[in-house]
Amino acid sequence: MSKILGIIGGGQLGMMITEAAKKMPEHISKIIVLDPIENCSASQVGAEQIIADFKDKNAIIELAKRSDIITYEIESGDSDVLKSVENDAEINPSPETLKIIQDKFLQKSFLLQNNIQVPEFIKIESISDLEQGLKKFGYPSLLKARRDAYDGRGNFKIDSPEQIQKAFDYFNEKNLMLEKFVPFKMEVSVIAARNTKGQIKTFPLVENIHQDNILRKTIAPARISEKIAKKAEEIAKTTMDMLKGAGIFGIEMFVTENDEILINEIAPRVHNSGHHTLESSETSQFEQHLRAILGLELGNTTLLHPTIMYNILGSKNFEGEYKSINLSEQNVFLKMYGKKISKPLRKLGHVNLVGNPGETIDQLLKKLETLKDRVSINPA
Repeated sequence: MSKILGIIGGGQLGMMITEAAKKMPEHISKIIVLDPIENCSASQVGAEQIIADFKDKNAIIELAKRSDIITYEIESGDSDVLKSVENDAEINPSPETLKIIQDKFLQKSFLLQNNIQVPEFIKIESISDLEQGLKKFGYPSLLKARRDAYDGRGNFKIDSPEQIQKAFDYFNEKNLMLEKFVPFKMEVSVIAARNTKGQIKTFPLVENIHQDNILRKTIAPARISEKIAKKAEEIAKTTMDMLKGAGIFGIEMFVTENDEILINEIAPRVHNSGHHTLESSETSQFEQHLRAILGLELGNTTLLHPTIMYNILGSKNFEGEYKSINLSEQNVFLKMYGKKISKPLRKLGHVNLVGNPGETIDQLLKKLETLKDRVSINPA
């Protein structure tokens, strides 16, 4: 019997979950999203919308009463409220899993307790704690907000003692942690899935390249040895087994100069670095997430073609309506998110470049350079 799916968040991730759900009518009959932005991305592709803040208690209760199963595309939902509505709707990943992950200090503590390597970190409750922590870790170090931060917006890199007060004041009394800076040679991630029956599958390791703390491109597969790739995937599987949450998890990692692998952060949801799976894999991360939370057999995660995902971001010096982007080229797949207004570095869409048989990652990267101007954001 098909179910009504509730999603906390109706941005681009909710949009692509909705599109995947529409292709599974035998399992999902309707989609309802909770999002504060009227006419959000998911509502434009057929989801009903409750317009309210992600943490609005009454709105979460309403979503639970109208849904059979709830998931999320953003980890800002109130885990305690979600726990209180479990009798109305099944919630995956579970509120307990969400609570661990949405607080970065609890997340890192959980991983460390389970013998999974992470960068060194400490809790910060005062400027004195920060000064002592910097004496221990040295410069640079990263001061981080423990909650409600993404795309680097919750990070402050401290390079010298002169920045201590500025860094502490920047967070305006939020709960904080300090993390030792890791001189990594590559940022990578594993998109991992665990269904409600405990089956775990991972997509192949990908390489992530950031600009202004925001993911700009993902290269699938990562340009790394098979040994390191397998090690990263094993760490991801161990992590999924420990967390016991159902759904897709984006597990970001650092590969150090010594080929050690440290987990940077975990997102309990579909992830930007998994967008390549829309074209590179038989099963997209969005379908896999639905299969996981519905308790279905997980789909095939084999990489069928080398693929590069490139994020289309709002220009730094422009805000307003922008010219539409049109691309019609073989093996180039454009996905816009229906956001009418461009803001600096706002994620407005992405493009996937799929390799032809025999085409290398380096050839795809050269091809991307020729396309960048055609997918740049310009005023309407």
